[in-house]
Amino acid sequence: MLWATVGVVALGFLIALEIAARHYTGQPGPVTNQVREVIFAPKPGPLYGGLALMMVALTWRQRFIAAGAAIGIDVVFVLVRWAAGAKTPDGHFFGNGALWVMLGCAVFAVTRRTGRERVLLLKAVGLGLLLVAGRKTGDTWLLITAKTRPEVLDPYLATADHALGNPSWLAGRLLKASGPVTTHLLDLVYAQLAVAAIVVALYQLRNVVAERRFPRHHLVRTFLVIGLLGPAVYMIFPVVGPIFAYGPGTSGTGGLQWAVADLWPHTPSPIGTPHPVPYDGITPRNCMPSLHTAWATAIFIHSRKGPRILRFAGAFWLIATLSATLGFGYHYGVDLVAGVVFALTVEAGLRSHERGWDRPGIQLVAHGATVFAALLVSYRCLPVEMARHPWVSGPLLILAMASVIHGYVRTTTRWEPKAVPALRPEPQPELV
Repeated sequence: MLWATVGVVALGFLIALEIAARHYTGQPGPVTNQVREVIFAPKPGPLYGGLALMMVALTWRQRFIAAGAAIGIDVVFVLVRWAAGAKTPDGHFFGNGALWVMLGCAVFAVTRRTGRERVLLLKAVGLGLLLVAGRKTGDTWLLITAKTRPEVLDPYLATADHALGNPSWLAGRLLKASGPVTTHLLDLVYAQLAVAAIVVALYQLRNVVAERRFPRHHLVRTFLVIGLLGPAVYMIFPVVGPIFAYGPGTSGTGGLQWAVADLWPHTPSPIGTPHPVPYDGITPRNCMPSLHTAWATAIFIHSRKGPRILRFAGAFWLIATLSATLGFGYHYGVDLVAGVVFALTVEAGLRSHERGWDRPGIQLVAHGATVFAALLVSYRCLPVEMARHPWVSGPLLILAMASVIHGYVRTTTRWEPKAVPALRPEPQPELV
C-alpha cells in the first residue's frame, strides 16, 4: 500500500508538472517526453543508468539476458533509423532498448512472478524509472524557472559573496591559469555526477538479490528528494550564476547583452545597493542552493561505509565538484554553503523517517531547516552588511554550516549500532 501510494502521488505530480510546462513554456513536459522515448531517440545515459539500478533485483544470468536484450533492441532501432534516414539529436542514437527492457520486466513481474519476488522486481523497475523520470522532471523544472522568473537576484548573492572573499572569482582565475587538462577533468566530473551516484548506489544495493529486500535507506532516495525539493527554492530565489550575470555566459560574448557587467572572473562585483535585474527566458535560475554541491555531498556521505577506493572516490568527487561549480562560474560561494546545509537536512530527514522519529532526529532536521532559512533571509535582506563586515559575516556563515555538519555527525554516530564484545566462557573446574 505504501509503494502504491507513493506511485499515485508521483504520477499526480508528473501530470501537474506536465500541465504547468505546457501552460508556462508551451513545451511538452516529462510525461510526454518519457512516452516519446519508447520510439524516438532518447538520451542514453539516464536510461541505461536506470536499467543498471533495476538489475540489482536480477540474478547474474538474468542481468546478462536483460543487457543483451537492451543492446539488441537498440541495434534494431539504429538500423531502422539509418534505413529510414531519420534525423536524431547529436549523440542520441540508442537508449530505447533500456526503456523497453524495464517496461518488459514490469510486465514480467505482474504476469510471471508472485509474492515477495513480484514486489521486489516491481520496486527495482520503479527505482530505475524514477531515476529517468527525475531527470525529465528536473529539465522541465529548469525550463519553468526561466519562463516564470524574468528577474534574477544575482546582485544580492554577488554582494553577499564578499563575506567569503568572492571565491568564484578566485577559483575562475585559478582554473584559467591551471591549463586545459584541469579544465577538462573538472568538466568531466561536473557533467558525470550521476555516474558517480549510480556507482555508489550499486554498491549499496549489491545484496538485494541475496537478502530479497532493498536496504532501508540508500543514495537514490536522497538524490531524488534533493532533486524534487531543490527547484522549489529556485522559484523563491532565482539566480543564474556569475558567468551569466557578470560574464559572457557559456556560449561566448553573446551573453553579455543580459549581464549586469563584464566582470567575472577578473574583477569582483562592486558593493552597491543590490536589486533584481532582468534576464533572458532561456537560462535556468538554478543556483540557490547549489544542487550539484548537495548531490556531491550526498555521494560523499553514502560512500563512507564502502571500501577504501569508494571512500576515496567520494571525497574526490566532492572536492572536484566544488572546484568546478566555482571555477566555471556556475555558482557563488554562498550557494555552496546553502547546498551543504540543504543536503544534510534532507539526508537527516530521510534517515529519521526510516528509523523512526526521535528527539535527536527532530532537533537535527529543525536545526538544519532553520539554518537554511536563515541563510536565504540573510542573502536577501543583509547582503550589503555582510559585504561591509566580511571578517564577521564570513566566519558566521562557515560557523552556521559547520554547526549543521557537527550536528549531523554527532547524531548519526549515536544512531549507529554499538558493537557488543563477546562474552568469554567461564573456566571449568578441573576434575581431580
